[in-house]
Amino acid sequence: MDLNIKVNEKNHLDIGGADAIDIAEEFGTPTFVIDENRIRDNYNRFYSAFSKHYPDFKVFYACKANTNLAVMKILESEGCCIDAVSPGEVHISKMLGFSGDRILFTGNNITDDELKYVHEEGVVLNIDSISALNRLAKMIDPEGVKLSFRVNPMVGAGHHDHCITGGVMSKFGIMDKEAPEVYQMAKDLGFNPIGMHSHIGSGILDPEPFKLAVESTMDIAGKVHEEAGVDFEFVDFGGGIGVPYTPEEKVVDLDKFAQVNIGLFKEKLEQYDMGSPTMFLEPGRFIVADACALLVTVNSVKQSFRKFIGVDAGFNTLQRPAMYDSYHHIVDASKMDAPNTQEVDIAGNVCESGDLFARDRPMPDVEEGDVLAILNSGAYGFTMSSNYNSRPLTSEILVTDGKCNVVRERQTFEDLYAKQRIPPHLK
Repeated sequence: MDLNIKVNEKNHLDIGGADAIDIAEEFGTPTFVIDENRIRDNYNRFYSAFSKHYPDFKVFYACKANTNLAVMKILESEGCCIDAVSPGEVHISKMLGFSGDRILFTGNNITDDELKYVHEEGVVLNIDSISALNRLAKMIDPEGVKLSFRVNPMVGAGHHDHCITGGVMSKFGIMDKEAPEVYQMAKDLGFNPIGMHSHIGSGILDPEPFKLAVESTMDIAGKVHEEAGVDFEFVDFGGGIGVPYTPEEKVVDLDKFAQVNIGLFKEKLEQYDMGSPTMFLEPGRFIVADACALLVTVNSVKQSFRKFIGVDAGFNTLQRPAMYDSYHHIVDASKMDAPNTQEVDIAGNVCESGDLFARDRPMPDVEEGDVLAILNSGAYGFTMSSNYNSRPLTSEILVTDGKCNVVRERQTFEDLYAKQRIPPHLK
């Protein structure tokens, strides 16, 4: 088991050198607590694992996983690039100092205004459809404009059906068989297509499906190179490399993962005489998931037909268990060495029957007032939060070598209606 669990001398959960109980007392709960050093370590381990096998390699952080400004600024300082999927993510990235050439925009079902905005920001566009290509050509002078295409490699994998992004059921990308024609179409319009992108899914722990995607994408790129005469500056294999959420899951062997897939990448480059394009990968979850825990306080221990441990957060705060039936390991941060004595349901405070963080979860003798930590909450945690049930969004705390900084203030009730207006006839 490697869930980044550390315990201090008080037998409390340690997050980045800070005591989780002290954090909860000072800043309140619920709150997301982020370990800066763990983010840096995850990024550097990932980059080193691949770059040592293929030096012309770049990491594009899939920032939809966590767009907290401090998190993104940490990665900017490490030299990371950004995979953006919305104009808002482009805007945030530019504001934080990422130059246009360090941002790849991969949108889908994008509007004309969004296409134009992203182009004017100097970001490389990763086009998802023929429609977007034709609409962009009508809005701008396409002569010499660099772009890329997302292709569907017909391989899908992931921890949930909603996270599989390749194959016949996927809404993403152009079809593999039409790729040479689409790249030629882009050239005929005056564009300069220089990249290819694919993505098969999220939460992948097995290197085998990723290997299939690399093989499929490179075969598509090879055909485009041969039939449309495209010399690729980069090939982007997306993200999706997972992290262990359960105690039974094993950590991905990054070196093996890199060695196998880069070896295949090089073979295909030689097979199709494609030169040495840069290899892109887009980790999101891998970099930030285990760098963050959601701290919640137990406010109710209820014996009904089942035993419920009620906490002060719900799926409005952490949506993954309700949306994907995802497992998040949960510990009693107040007494880390306490043995499990019971199986309980850990329930949130949202008025929905599906608002559960865990069913039949082995736990120690949890008491009201205990602080629980819901681990691996850094990816798709706060970024998927909502104000459902008119609950203010929670705070985020960054821990750096034991020092805590508020990097997102907790919302107030007034924030819930700050942008709303009552028309005059109702006043």
